[in-house]
Amino acid sequence: MILTIAEALREASADLASVSMTARLDAELLMAHVLKIEREALLLGAWSEKAAPAAFFEVIKRRKQNEPVAYITGYRDFWSLRLVVNPSVLIPRPDSETLIETALSYFQKKNFTPTKILDLGTGSGALLLSALTEWPDAKGLGIDCSDKALSVARFNAEKNSLQMRADFRLGYWGDNITESFDLLLCNPPYIAKETMMPRDVWQYEPHQALFAGKDGLADYRHLIPEIPSLLTERGIACLEIGFDQAEAVSAIAAKAGMESQIYRDIEQRPRCILLF
Repeated sequence: MILTIAEALREASADLASVSMTARLDAELLMAHVLKIEREALLLGAWSEKAAPAAFFEVIKRRKQNEPVAYITGYRDFWSLRLVVNPSVLIPRPDSETLIETALSYFQKKNFTPTKILDLGTGSGALLLSALTEWPDAKGLGIDCSDKALSVARFNAEKNSLQMRADFRLGYWGDNITESFDLLLCNPPYIAKETMMPRDVWQYEPHQALFAGKDGLADYRHLIPEIPSLLTERGIACLEIGFDQAEAVSAIAAKAGMESQIYRDIEQRPRCILLF
C-alpha cells in the first residue's frame, strides 16, 4: 500500500517512539532529508498528500537501529552554520552554544575584540567556526587528536568559506602549542566511564570524545593547568562542563591559579566555566 507523506510521518513517529524522545521531529527531519528540502518547507508546503518516497522507510529503519539523525542526514545545524558530521566526530549539541554566548557577552562587556582563537578538541570545528563568524577579523586554530576529525573540520571550514581564517593541527590539548590566544574554547570529554548513555550515543558517537576516566574529570586535570600559558593578557577560556561538575572543575582551576565563573545553558543548568 502506498502511503501519503502525512500518513508515513504518523506511522514513522509511532514506530520511533520506542527509540527516540523526539520521534515526530526525527521523522520530519528524515522525510525532509529524503525529499531534499528543509523541514520548514515540508511543514509549510503542500506535501501532505503526495506519495511518501520509498527511501524514507529505509532511513526510518536506520533510526530504529539507534543511528543518530545527524549521521543519517550527514549534517547538524549549530549556531549559524550547517556542519557536516559523521561518526568520526561528536554531534554538536545546542548546549555547547553556551560557550559562544558566554564569550560574546564577556567581550562585549570588556569592549574587546578577540583576534586569535584556539579550539582544543575541535571535532567538527563547530566552536571555532562559529566563533569566527562572530569576529570577522579573527583567525583561529583547531586542535584534535584524530586525523579523521580534522578532515571533517577542514571540510566544514571550506564549506562555510572560513578556510582562509581557520587552521587545523593534530595534537593533544595544549601540548606543544607556543602561541597565545585571546579566546580558548573547549568541549572536552566529561562523562564518567561507567555512566549509562542513550543507545544512539553509546553505539555510534566516538567514545574518546565522550568519556574521561572514572569521574569524568581526567581531561580537565590535564588541560586546565596548561591554559594560563595559552592565553594573552586579556584572554579567557570557555570550557563546557557537565551539569553537576561546576564545583569540581572550579576547584581544578583554582589549584591552577585561575579564577572562574559559571554560566548556565538554556535550561538553566551549569554548562560553561569561564577561566581567566
